[in-house]
Amino acid sequence: METTDLIKKLRKIEIKTRGLSRQVFAGQYLSAFKGRGIAFSEVREYVYGDDIRTIDWNVTARLNSPFVKVYEEERELTVIIMVDVSGSGGFGTDSRLKRDMITEIAALLSFSAISNNDKIGVVLFSDRVEKFIPPKKGKTHILRIIREILGFKPQRDGSSLDEPLRFVKNAIKKRAVLFIISDFILPDFTRPLQIASEKHDAIAVRVYDRGETELKDIGLVKMKDPETGAERFIDTSSGYNRKAYAEWWQKHTRTAAARLGQCGVDYAEICTDEDYVKPLMNLFKRR
Repeated sequence: METTDLIKKLRKIEIKTRGLSRQVFAGQYLSAFKGRGIAFSEVREYVYGDDIRTIDWNVTARLNSPFVKVYEEERELTVIIMVDVSGSGGFGTDSRLKRDMITEIAALLSFSAISNNDKIGVVLFSDRVEKFIPPKKGKTHILRIIREILGFKPQRDGSSLDEPLRFVKNAIKKRAVLFIISDFILPDFTRPLQIASEKHDAIAVRVYDRGETELKDIGLVKMKDPETGAERFIDTSSGYNRKAYAEWWQKHTRTAAARLGQCGVDYAEICTDEDYVKPLMNLFKRR
């Protein structure tokens, strides 16, 4: 991408996502994630309306009266955005590539974080960590993040969460809010995500394109896997091929959802031809 085109795109994304973060997402972000970074303070007697999940059963049993744990909210959170920069992000059949959607979502989350005085860091990953931008505050830092995502050329096209999640677990010492933005066309990520979720508050955003959900009947087509480079001809006029692909896609969708659910990770699914505001708002409200 030429420098002038990069600057124009950066400015356009900044204006759009910064406005959304202030006008729409500020309150939702605050209620969804503030209080996740907390430290134990004391216990006090239970009063009507307290969350029963905060009951300290040891103290309750000892004193024969219900007591709850009280936590102090940390002054700031650390937010880490993991951005999938693998080859499959270059797919898109409408006006927007998956990579474009991922960039906008990352920018929106970044502006929401700094609006709430949180530090934001980024991990760009393929099947390994391609680039790590340590957590910091400030508008200049956010613009650097967006610029890096827009102009980044990964060394590898494949994708996996194994090494990137291990890196985050070891590199980020303090408990963080961890956003993973990917199409989740990945090898089994259950175990590394379970381990990372024990330390960090993980949230997933799955981005897909409508053109991935089915094969259109357009005859014999040469197709290339963007991550492996493998090429083959597919007869899309074959009902058998179209059905087999549709079944594969449905299985992939169910499997990704099941793995995230198994890890206890909240997630949103966003299509490139849709507005991402509503799915993200629903995600925040669920939390």
